[in-house]
Amino acid sequence: MRLTRTSDLWWKNAVVYCLDVETYQDGNGDGIGDFAGLTQRIDHLVRLGVTCVWLMPFYPTRERDDGYDITDFYGVDPRLGTLGDFTEFVRTARDRGIRVIADLVVNHTSEDHPWFRDARSGRDSAHRDWYVWKDEPPEDGPEGVVFPDAEDSLWEYDEASGQYYLHRFYKQQPDLNVANPLVRDEIARIMGYWTQLGLSGFRVDAVPFLLETDGQSDAGALPDPHEFLADLRAFLGRRNGESILLGEVNLPYDGTTRFFGDPSSDRGDELTMCFDFVAMQQMYLSMARKDAGPLAAALRDRPAAPRDAHWAMFVRNHDELTLDKLSDDERSEVFAAFGPDKDMQLYGRGLRRRLPPMVDGDQRRIELAYSLLFTLPGTPVLFYGEELGMGENLAAEGRQAVRTPMQWTPEKGAGFSTADPDTFPNPLVDSEFGPRKINVYEQSRDPGSLLSRMRLFIERYREAPELAWGDYRLVETGERSVLAHVCSAGDGTVLAVHNFADQPVTVRLAMREARAGGRLTDLLDEAHAGLKASDDGMWHVDLPAYGYRWLRLGTPADDPARITSD
Repeated sequence: MRLTRTSDLWWKNAVVYCLDVETYQDGNGDGIGDFAGLTQRIDHLVRLGVTCVWLMPFYPTRERDDGYDITDFYGVDPRLGTLGDFTEFVRTARDRGIRVIADLVVNHTSEDHPWFRDARSGRDSAHRDWYVWKDEPPEDGPEGVVFPDAEDSLWEYDEASGQYYLHRFYKQQPDLNVANPLVRDEIARIMGYWTQLGLSGFRVDAVPFLLETDGQSDAGALPDPHEFLADLRAFLGRRNGESILLGEVNLPYDGTTRFFGDPSSDRGDELTMCFDFVAMQQMYLSMARKDAGPLAAALRDRPAAPRDAHWAMFVRNHDELTLDKLSDDERSEVFAAFGPDKDMQLYGRGLRRRLPPMVDGDQRRIELAYSLLFTLPGTPVLFYGEELGMGENLAAEGRQAVRTPMQWTPEKGAGFSTADPDTFPNPLVDSEFGPRKINVYEQSRDPGSLLSRMRLFIERYREAPELAWGDYRLVETGERSVLAHVCSAGDGTVLAVHNFADQPVTVRLAMREARAGGRLTDLLDEAHAGLKASDDGMWHVDLPAYGYRWLRLGTPADDPARITSD
């Protein structure tokens, strides 16, 4: 079987890797990561199999929200380097076959941004209408405080101008007014600028908030906000046909799919990809219960993405591991299993932990989660350090607990920097999941390490185009703990089977995709020559506790080497 590829659809089988420049690699010894250091570490990403790097905010900032309080959308934070350093990294990455996307954070600015400084200077200022102002906060205005531990209102009084301004996040991050056509034009200009410098797209921050216009007096004059998103997608496509918009849309499925485009059409003309927050949260519930049912139910309910769009899968996002789509009782189950201490929880809706400490370092359970990541339908997205099994540092404030320096070596500075660790942006992990035991240097030399397994996952994922490009369906297993699904494209089919239980199990599977005289070939374990169907036509698959198998369906004449991917 040979599947053709269209270069503009590179994101369909990409491996996306999210990182924060300031915590990845210090190139000049000042204790802060930078683009020069990141460029030096590009070969680690190549060996891992990454095909797209997603950069968290690297723009000038007051550092009051880990870089999301931006003071200049057209620059690089001087601590991280120069525009020249940025373009050198993008060029180097592209030479290694890696595309680069970056956070697009345009629902708000820093209060120190020149636009807001001008806006608050007087009611007749040029940028006044770039933000949302009220004499009194509306009683029926927007609902929902994003950070309830820090803010109790969406409106902040500005002494200088005698009005309240809207901020859905922190008070030091006033919301931009997307009802203003000048603001919409500026957002497109920002995208065009960075695309010209080599970016292949953007991860769009908090998309529903970007399009929200409730409480704005001029909102009625706006076209449908989704038309604005479609316009941005079209603009990006004109600038660079391969560019993507990866959207953070944490809504139920019926709400999220609207951000792919017009539901009456089978084409996606808004976001290229949306994160599947629902399946991610149900995966943790399945892991807590040792029951595949919650995740299976989510996958059954999930609508298919339009043909010009795709879902994005992840084990954890770069913020808190949000569990807000679970019921209160379900969330309590996950908290009890993976984060029972209040200090491990955040905002009452999520966990500020990484997976390995949640499962007490049990590599079987860690591998189970990442096997799911690479076999479930959707583009896999990794957060830096996941390939090693890094932990968190709960001594760091809030969400910074999971944004600790990358662990390259077991040395004092973890190979991140030669500076005093006290000068690092965030403290190193100081538990058994810290650099003394978990680091790139040692795992690269250990064929049994998590890093070696992750490299294998990615290699096999890229060799099995059915996983990225195919249709999928769940297969009945007869076992509550086991999830089985097949992905099919052309005449190729891959079966993935996962056991959530702490006991071994044998499942009997009937698959309509199987052919007479066929076999199942294990893609991850070359020692297994393959499985044959029994006389009753059922496939018998053995799984150890927390075990998983990737199996290609075929006949003895099939040659897996014929399977190609770009």
